Amino acid sequence: MAMEDLAFIKGFCRLCDDGFKQGWHERNGGNLTYRMTDEEVAEAKPFFEEPREWVKMGVRGENLAGQYFVSTGSGKYMRNVLEDPHANIGIVEINETGDAFRIVWGLANGARPTSEFESHYMNHCVAAARTDGADRVIYHAHTPGIIEMSFVVPLEDRAFTRILWQMMTECVVVFPAGVGVVPWMVPGGPAIAEASSELMKTYDTIVWAHHGLFAAGPDFDTTFGLAHTVEKAAEIYLAARAANGGSDDFLNKISDKGLKDTCRDFNIKINDAFVD
Repeated sequence: MAMEDLAFIKGFCRLCDDGFKQGWHERNGGNLTYRMTDEEVAEAKPFFEEPREWVKMGVRGENLAGQYFVSTGSGKYMRNVLEDPHANIGIVEINETGDAFRIVWGLANGARPTSEFESHYMNHCVAAARTDGADRVIYHAHTPGIIEMSFVVPLEDRAFTRILWQMMTECVVVFPAGVGVVPWMVPGGPAIAEASSELMKTYDTIVWAHHGLFAAGPDFDTTFGLAHTVEKAAEIYLAARAANGGSDDFLNKISDKGLKDTCRDFNIKINDAFVD
């Protein structure tokens, strides 16, 4: 038995590989973090290594102080995670004030957690608070359809959400709150972390303009499925728009009544601000 044999590590690695196979992770693009349960921490501790030095994050989240996270590595390639987890991912411990981390396993040869760990951590703090601790996964992928949409759609929550909802019947069921949109910002720092975490108070999914998608969920399957659904809807929109001569004044659309009726029948609360 080794760390790599534990179920949550296997699930983490599979998501990385699934995203790479979708074409969402060119070079070292994208990242993934997972907040471990107490049982998983106990299961993993026998494999912990000598802790490294504490690293200040530049952000603070006290509600997840003392927690442990699995994280992809900065500069690491998703395509390599499944083959060599110890070199490409790691486990980090958050300090008791929620403003620093240290590596306790993996990220071999001096590697560091993703450069966007601050954004991940702040979004974990907000998502955990919003879902009473249920959300444990934060996933960022360079989804091409969403990136392409950010060139041709107003960078507004309502505009993006309505388009995506109308592309497939299931969309409003999968993300009934809609999607948030962060206009282009330099990645990896406190500013984009704060902007994203503010939107995460409302949404499970955030668009980073010209950059990709940020998704939160309780487990690997749900989070990947959310990102997959949003990206597929974006691709359908772009294909339909191209087939319509570049216009999104489509002959047929799912009506607002249809969106509301779908949520009613599935007993889901739709974001009323995004329907007429």
